[in-house]
Amino acid sequence: MITWLLLLSLFRESTQDGQEDGVLRCGPQNVTLDYDSFLLKWEDDPSCSVIRDGLVYELQLLIADKPEHNGEVVVAPAQIGSTHSWKWTSHLPSQCARHSVRLRSQYNNQSSPWMQKTLPDQDEILVLPRDQILEVGSTATFCCMVPDGESIKTMFLYDYKGTNVTTTKISEHVHSLTVHLDQESENYSDVICETTKGNINGASFHASYPPDDSDLKCETRDLESIDCFWNVGRAANEHPAMERTYQLQGSSCINGRSGKCSQKVKVDAAERNWTLTATNRLGKLEIHDNADLTKRVHMVAPDKVAASTVNPRNISLKWSWTVQKYSNLNITCQVHVSDGNSNTKVYQTESIGVGLTAAVIKDLIPHWDYDVRVRCGTSQHFWKWGDWSNSVKIRTKGDVPDALDVWMKVKADQTVISWKVPLTNQSHGEIFDYKVSWAKTKDKNQSNQTNVSRSNHSLTLTLDPSEEYMVTVTARNINGSSSPSTIIIPRCNLDTSEVKTSWISGSNGSFFLSWPDSPNASCGYIVDWCPVFGNCTFEWMKVSPNRTHTTVFSKNFEDGRRYLLSIYACTEGAAVLLQRREGYIRETKIGIELFKLKYKQEDSAVEVSWEPIPLEKQTASIQGYILYYQDKSGNVFNVSTDDPEATSLTAKNLNISMYTFTVTASTAFGLCGNSSINVTLNPPADQLIMLILISLGAVFLILSVSTIICSRQWACIKHKVYPPIPKPVLTDQWLTLPDEHTSHHLHFDQSYYREVLDIPKLHDQFRPPQPVVDQDYKPFTFSQTPKGYYNKPLKKSQPCLTLPTTGLTSQPGLPSSPINGVFPNLSYNPSYNLVLQSVDHEVKSGPEVHEGIPLIRSFSGYQSQSPDETFTTTELEEYPNSPISCVSTYILLPQKTSN
Repeated sequence: MITWLLLLSLFRESTQDGQEDGVLRCGPQNVTLDYDSFLLKWEDDPSCSVIRDGLVYELQLLIADKPEHNGEVVVAPAQIGSTHSWKWTSHLPSQCARHSVRLRSQYNNQSSPWMQKTLPDQDEILVLPRDQILEVGSTATFCCMVPDGESIKTMFLYDYKGTNVTTTKISEHVHSLTVHLDQESENYSDVICETTKGNINGASFHASYPPDDSDLKCETRDLESIDCFWNVGRAANEHPAMERTYQLQGSSCINGRSGKCSQKVKVDAAERNWTLTATNRLGKLEIHDNADLTKRVHMVAPDKVAASTVNPRNISLKWSWTVQKYSNLNITCQVHVSDGNSNTKVYQTESIGVGLTAAVIKDLIPHWDYDVRVRCGTSQHFWKWGDWSNSVKIRTKGDVPDALDVWMKVKADQTVISWKVPLTNQSHGEIFDYKVSWAKTKDKNQSNQTNVSRSNHSLTLTLDPSEEYMVTVTARNINGSSSPSTIIIPRCNLDTSEVKTSWISGSNGSFFLSWPDSPNASCGYIVDWCPVFGNCTFEWMKVSPNRTHTTVFSKNFEDGRRYLLSIYACTEGAAVLLQRREGYIRETKIGIELFKLKYKQEDSAVEVSWEPIPLEKQTASIQGYILYYQDKSGNVFNVSTDDPEATSLTAKNLNISMYTFTVTASTAFGLCGNSSINVTLNPPADQLIMLILISLGAVFLILSVSTIICSRQWACIKHKVYPPIPKPVLTDQWLTLPDEHTSHHLHFDQSYYREVLDIPKLHDQFRPPQPVVDQDYKPFTFSQTPKGYYNKPLKKSQPCLTLPTTGLTSQPGLPSSPINGVFPNLSYNPSYNLVLQSVDHEVKSGPEVHEGIPLIRSFSGYQSQSPDETFTTTELEEYPNSPISCVSTYILLPQKTSN
């Protein structure tokens, strides 16, 4: 008892000693502060063990020696003596500024002394925090600190695509960089800090996501284990540092990143909660699924699938199971059947049974290869189809060919029976030949038949157009003959029916046809087609009765070729023509020089014509024609027509000129087939006649006006043109040679010289006129032969009468003779050839006759008939008082002779 009292007294003394002056001896010890995470840890002083009511620690955070945050940590009595911790997340990393933490304990209003921890200063370039894993969507701040003597030049991000970045200068030695992490890093990204001296340092970080797995589903395959699947989210793109770990029901998943986890469990008929936990450096996630695994059976594939029975059109299959517990399940199965031509069918078995291991496939093609596989599922509480079995190849047995697809075309008295070549899945083996038989419908007993080789697929028959025929075609292979295909040939030609043809345009290499429903179409419709020109190798297709539209496609379709499509109603008898269409799959541009042009001019119009365009050259539908014509000036005009059957166009009101005429066809491709011809227009005949009449009228008018004017002024004109000439007075000595004393007046006895004066008119027949005298005024000799007499030779020169000659040129200075008015037509007598010849002789006292000297020259080969027919011209000097001036020449008049 005394011992306990002593101990109690000692405790009270110690307590009083620890609480002297309000100072609590119980406080923290072994205080540490983490450099990066800013985690403060400490332990209780051993003296704190006597406290039974609990203890409170007060904390104070200082940044740059300024209070930043106050907090406290409450320690329960049971926790006294253990290690305590406190973590602070600063808006700046600890190295961005001086960070200090002060810590003291409090109990019964008494406090222990402050204990302070300060992060040490750095003597090198430092960027903090380092190697951080940061969550996308958060904001991160990095600080760069440099020692004394250094300053920061720049601070930036490297290998990160974020754009929301802010840099702050805290001091000359500290800068901060804040970035909003709005996307995931592809790898580690860096914060780089560079000083003015070129020193570089940095810190790395990676931005990623916490686990975001979802949609957990669990099932069983063998009723002895569990298989769970989920969506792994972004885990497929994670950096290795962010690798996730998975646990299913607390057990690790080996390959959880693939989104699958399996475990051996006891499967019973009860619903359980299945939990998957996903963890990475940014967080942890749990997802759940409630399931009764007996209702979630995902069956494995059937084993050893094979054909137990093979027939031409059906197969019996069998298989086995590797999971024994399947024998207690109600099972339904699917059979997948495909052939080598990508024709695929999925057959659902009709039977459902416990532990099902067999199925029958129907409606198959005889003599055909198939690939078959099977999968199954539970029929009660169906979850999903199981896995497909391995594929098995099976060939069905052969059979007779299918019935042929037969059609016909009637042309005049010939009928072409054609049938489509049986496909491989229709022939069911090699075709040997075809048999065609025909007979009149009213007398089917008298049938004709013929065999057609397998290389031919049509037969031309010459039938009576007035009779109706029934034609039957069958195909034969090793298994026998096909069912007969029958077609009725009507009495009249189907193609002569009065059905209008409408236009159709192709699209995407095909024709789309639609037509109204026909009550006659008991067995559907038939559509056939063939080119409009050339060899009509027709094709056809059959349409079911409940359809009134179809798309016609053929590998034989050609662009730029016109096709005729016919729609028939299939009846129990002959087919009935319903509609016709005509058009192109695709129109193409028509080539140039399409037309062979001719022209015909009618007055001021020109009709340009051409031959009808053959269909084989109409690679596009012609909608009309345009005639362009251009004159020499380059002016272009045109006329057009919308009639595609037109063969001529007329250009009117043309000028007399040369034109270039060009004919072009209007099509959907524009203007095509340009052909040209040059035409020079001739004046019209009526215009020519009119021009002649106008010219004649103008001439007549001019002559009439001239005649009127001349008739009024005739006296004056006559006086000017034919001045009056005094009659000559001749005496007996008028022909004697005058001397210088003789008078020059001549007096004529008209009665005596009447005969002499009736001399014929002289006509000048020489071509160019020659001068009567030469430059020396020498005398000329005129030779003429008047009709009815011969000149006598002159023995002596005698005076002569001056005669002017028409067309003779007077010498300059010599006056014209007034005797011109006496013999006006002296130079136009055809009975005389007037010859001018110069006579060179000396002029003495008078003219001298040179006998024996040939002075006479005649034109046109004329020679004088007598040497006596000579007129001698002599040159005389002019006497001014003479009434008749003999200026240049004298002509001796013939003497009167007695009879």
